[in-house]
Amino acid sequence: MKTAFITGASSGFGRACVEAFIQKGYKVIALARRKERLEELKNSHKDKIYTLCIDVRNQKEIFEAIENLPKEFQEIDVLFNNAGLALGVDEFDKLNLEDINTMVDTNIKGFLYVAKVVIPILRKQKNAYIFNLGSVAGRNPYFGGNVYCGTKAFVGQFSLALRNDLRGSNIKVTNIAPGLCKTEFSEVRFKGDIQKADAVYENTQFISANDIAKVVMS
Repeated sequence: MKTAFITGASSGFGRACVEAFIQKGYKVIALARRKERLEELKNSHKDKIYTLCIDVRNQKEIFEAIENLPKEFQEIDVLFNNAGLALGVDEFDKLNLEDINTMVDTNIKGFLYVAKVVIPILRKQKNAYIFNLGSVAGRNPYFGGNVYCGTKAFVGQFSLALRNDLRGSNIKVTNIAPGLCKTEFSEVRFKGDIQKADAVYENTQFISANDIAKVVMS
């Protein structure tokens, strides 16, 4: 039985991919910050899932957790590097400095920490895959997206560079760049303001987290 490692697994794209991989017969290592959400997944999927309640910004905890996985979850075949967020829609000079640090530390540094520790495991498999969660915002930045758009541009370029690094190896790299998707993303961006979050999706066409899961599984 193959194993998928999924970050940001408690909601959105990550949660949808947890369900999709398990349905496909995979075991899943699910990493997220929200303990109660992870417990829900554990209760639903029992021994098919191993949960890690860790913030990807914590390099020490990430490395220790991956290096000490239970034997039955040590052979990782797929990495879905998905954890990320946007905070605020202010012009850059008006953006909260703490929010800037959170986005950069999560979307770039946390993203790199996970890749750094998982790739050596992927190299040991016959065939392995890395799916990096970018965004169309990395190619088409928008007003108020400044830092978030920059972090997703990084994900896109890093994915291309990583693909070159791994050329000729057993690992394939894909950057997924969704457009507008109705998840908890906007609720997080507006720090729990449901009214503002819902307004983002008014009179627009958007995709769902399940649409992205279907792309990954295809």
